[in-house]
Amino acid sequence: MLYYILQTVVFQLLFLMLYDVFFKNETFFNCNRIYLLFTAVLSLILPFLQINSFNKIIPQDYVLSLPEIIIGQKEIVAGTITKTDLTKVPSGFTFHWEHIIYLGSVITLILFVFKLSRLIILVFKSPKTKFKQAFLIQIINSKTAYSFFNYIFIGDKIYPEEKQTIIAHELEHVKEKHSIDLLFFEILKIIFWFNPLIYLYQNRIANLHEFIADFKAVKSSNKTFYYQNLLSQVFDTKKVSFINPFFKQSLIKKRIIMLSKQKSKQKNVLKYLLLVPVIFGMLLYTSCANEEKTTNDELLDSNSKNAVDEIVEEEILEIEEVASFYEIDEVPKYPGCETLTTNDELRKCFSNNLNKIIANNFNSSLGKTLGLVGSQKIDVSFTINKLGKIEKVNVKAPHPELKEEAKRVIGLIPNVIPGKQNGKVVNVAFFLPIKFVVKE
Repeated sequence: MLYYILQTVVFQLLFLMLYDVFFKNETFFNCNRIYLLFTAVLSLILPFLQINSFNKIIPQDYVLSLPEIIIGQKEIVAGTITKTDLTKVPSGFTFHWEHIIYLGSVITLILFVFKLSRLIILVFKSPKTKFKQAFLIQIINSKTAYSFFNYIFIGDKIYPEEKQTIIAHELEHVKEKHSIDLLFFEILKIIFWFNPLIYLYQNRIANLHEFIADFKAVKSSNKTFYYQNLLSQVFDTKKVSFINPFFKQSLIKKRIIMLSKQKSKQKNVLKYLLLVPVIFGMLLYTSCANEEKTTNDELLDSNSKNAVDEIVEEEILEIEEVASFYEIDEVPKYPGCETLTTNDELRKCFSNNLNKIIANNFNSSLGKTLGLVGSQKIDVSFTINKLGKIEKVNVKAPHPELKEEAKRVIGLIPNVIPGKQNGKVVNVAFFLPIKFVVKE
């Protein structure tokens, strides 16, 4: 989930940078509106998209992420080593960082429902009249002016000569269905409340809505009077992010500038073609970065599970999840696995034999010797070269002796038959996470 969030944030940042640099100051308002909506949706979908042909663009070293191995101390009961009964581990609530996201979404949803309910109450309680495609809602003792779907809210203290211009402006919001855009981003804010780029997206499209409404409303009004109307009144607009306010102080200057600006040249519309290589690059990244993941049950058949059970009798060993190879024709073959034919079978065999080496040879008493407590994470990476030998062993561990012990155990892996791609022998890089649990 965290990786997905990071990808969407990066994609949205790139799309917004492209918008601010190349499109923001153009008068292609409808194109900009489509751009913001399209890229907001696309940034959420792209992490799931893969083009198989891109997957074939693979570097010389192929990477296999191995299952995480959890190693604990031997448990001695009545002088014998017994298998830990994992079913007796007490269950209970465990706090996870994702719970913060869920809690934030619930709070944001409650705030949204509260604001929406206030609008609904206002619709039912305030005097209203039908006007063209909209309903005019009169707000008693107020100078506010804004719209939401086909409702135009206007304060009774606004001067009559100004109401016509304001209503014409808000009516354009109704016709263009701008509230749908804002509501869409409001939903995204509920789900991704922690992502500041969603708020920037909503801000950009809200500004764009005002430019669109101004350009259309000014056609039915005197432009000079329209400018004066923008500058002369300061409405007490409610701070609700999913309504279209007529007056917003921070936006007045921009609206006047855009109204007085000449229309962009038609050739400038070609700028939107810049989106093509950007999307292509993102697709290339997601296609090459995403790996198919399968669960432990899919990767281990019954015989493999029995082998793991035997290991568990001496060490607490648990395989959580395996990420598959990039598409490689022939995976490395562990000694004794040569008779197997499919890549899936070879992966299982390789993984199980490696698990045995780690579980049977890692010095599990090292934790107490070093005075360590709790879980110690050890990240190991190594490469099986074109000769089938282990090389480039790198270890990250919280203690130097754990690092050396991991290197020693990895060094016990025998020579294997190297992997092949397109009939050629290639290097294959491995990543092996180990969780060393020190019992108190």
